[in-house]
Amino acid sequence: MNESQNSQFLGKEKIPKLMLKFSIPCVLSLLVSALYNIVDQIFIGNSELSALGNAATGVVFPIFIIAQAFAWCFGDGCAAYLNICQGRKDTQNAHKSIGSGITVTLIVSILLMAIFFPLKKQILTLFGASENSIGMAIQYFNLILAFFPLYMLSNMMNAVIRADGTPAWSMASMLAGAITNIILDPVFIFGTKWGMFGAALATVIGQTVSFVISLIYFFRTKTFQLTLKSFLPNFKAFSPALQLGASSFITQMTIVIISLICNIMLARYGAVSQYGADIPIAIIGIESKVFTVVINLVVGIVLGCQPIISYNMGAKQYDRVKKLYRNILLCTVVISVASTLLFELAPRAVVSIFGTPTNIPNPEDYWTFGTLTFRIFLSLVIFTCTIKMTSIFFQAVGKPVRAVIASMIRDIVCFIPLITILPIFFGIEGILFAAPAADLIAMIVAVILTVTFMRTLKTDMMEQSASTDIMGDCIR
Repeated sequence: MNESQNSQFLGKEKIPKLMLKFSIPCVLSLLVSALYNIVDQIFIGNSELSALGNAATGVVFPIFIIAQAFAWCFGDGCAAYLNICQGRKDTQNAHKSIGSGITVTLIVSILLMAIFFPLKKQILTLFGASENSIGMAIQYFNLILAFFPLYMLSNMMNAVIRADGTPAWSMASMLAGAITNIILDPVFIFGTKWGMFGAALATVIGQTVSFVISLIYFFRTKTFQLTLKSFLPNFKAFSPALQLGASSFITQMTIVIISLICNIMLARYGAVSQYGADIPIAIIGIESKVFTVVINLVVGIVLGCQPIISYNMGAKQYDRVKKLYRNILLCTVVISVASTLLFELAPRAVVSIFGTPTNIPNPEDYWTFGTLTFRIFLSLVIFTCTIKMTSIFFQAVGKPVRAVIASMIRDIVCFIPLITILPIFFGIEGILFAAPAADLIAMIVAVILTVTFMRTLKTDMMEQSASTDIMGDCIR
């Protein structure tokens, strides 16, 4: 599909048809991405590693998020910029931006390895590893970190592949890696008895498969062509993409900050509660993985629509932009309501997927805290998902400031202060109540940002219509 055909497709095709074409593969890709960690945790939880193994993977999880923060920043930013360039008929800057993004991703991945390897024990302890789980965490972490470059490049390139109009290829890349991981996990954990090392090995082999498939695509791109010169960092061309991707970076890094502070508070207040330090860490690790599935459904829809949104915004087809927002919001509400019902009505069933605790002294407290976590911590998941969807939408329309505000208000401005203050008065349960309180405040801000943006679109549409009328009169 050449550029003019792509223009007609994104600018004129019916919106529901476009959403199905682009969002379904993206949703599946992100769900598969979430499976990398979830599958490990399910197999670990049902093995002799049990709850302590889950606690170990829980403290490594924020390291994955740090890698994703950089990879998604560069990838989502280049993707949005590529589609905006398409809408503007700009063929000069997209390939320079994407090539620079790939190079910068590789450099950052190597720097992260150089920082994390010598400080791994301190970092994992900081994220909540106890004396009981630190050995397992280090064993898992060592191999995961060695494959950071492939993991980060795969995530970065997948965003660009979706924006280039081939979301099915991105989905195939992630799906092939996940299937590989799912097949190898039981072989390495139960068959060879390699434990945490086996779980990590299955994960990195799957990541390598995903990377190879993503790399192959860049030899057959549709709307841009990479040359060797494209990979020389060009910060003039890369700067707009970096700005557009800033929201993704901030969103992911706030997850890391939240995980850090949350685990510190859970360890502190868990130690003086009936649950102890390890149970809250293990349960929150499970909650994070389950919530990742929910949020990836929403993110997959809006990220899948990002090429359509960005193109029509660049082409000044604002009525289509508004219709896209309404459709995406409806999907978000449906997913969120269904998730809320599951978490409120069957929390124990969700937790039980990750195994029955066998290596902790008080198993019943494990189930009690699991039930409380899902019913309280995720009680306003509909607001959480809407806030996230709104942030990505602003990123797609080229409004990075609004995107950053929507990302930060919930996590940095609201959640972190609440998670440090509420436990003083309510103990460890105060940590759980901090999430819905932050969601409520941040949702109000997200609504204000959205309403004001839609009003500016309405004004632009009126001015555009008036300009068209004047040109028509002149012609007549």
